[in-house]
Amino acid sequence: MDLLEVVKISKTYGSGDAAVHALKKVCFSVPRGEYVAIVGESGSGKSTLLNMIGALDTPTSGKVFLGGKDIFAMNERKLTVFRRRNIGFIFQAFNLIPELTVEQNIIFPVLLDYQKPDEGYLEELLSVLNLKERRNHLPSQLSGGQQQRVAIGRALMTRPALILADEPTGNLDTQNSTEVIALLKEASRKYEQTIIMITHSPRIAQTADRVLQVSDGVLKDFGRCRQ
Repeated sequence: MDLLEVVKISKTYGSGDAAVHALKKVCFSVPRGEYVAIVGESGSGKSTLLNMIGALDTPTSGKVFLGGKDIFAMNERKLTVFRRRNIGFIFQAFNLIPELTVEQNIIFPVLLDYQKPDEGYLEELLSVLNLKERRNHLPSQLSGGQQQRVAIGRALMTRPALILADEPTGNLDTQNSTEVIALLKEASRKYEQTIIMITHSPRIAQTADRVLQVSDGVLKDFGRCRQ
């Protein structure tokens, strides 16, 4: 069963002669547990597409179904809660809260949802991410690779069905990049989570189960789509 369906998504900025068509009827589906890489040149529309899938922006036309639910049919309050519980985000810039420790950063999305963290799952994540000895450190006391591991833990903590990673290795060296991608793949397999990742690196893209290419707002591999 497909976890994600993107149906004829278009996004246009501006109007008339100044209109920029960032996405043009993009359509594809992703089965549960698949690890997908999206590649394309800067300005091709891949980040815009990721923002649509994550409901961080709204399309000009088209629909996105996650777990069979039309996410843009929800009102803003319901969409915020749905996104928080079903989608995890990993950013190139880590986006950790500098005043919080490693452990506090990881459990923050759970607390934001007024839930009690699963202590057993937290310990498992700290172990998998090799962060147990850093759990009380602040982000400023960590290397770039360690900070990105914390960001991965934060994304995994709510057990989301979908993880969106925007250039997660962009600020890392080759060794740390390899380790981060290995952790993402392990998460996909171990926790049966679907991962969609944007990357400029052909080497990293080749680690994915499937590679989609965006060029001038058009997705090259369309996959299956609702009519």
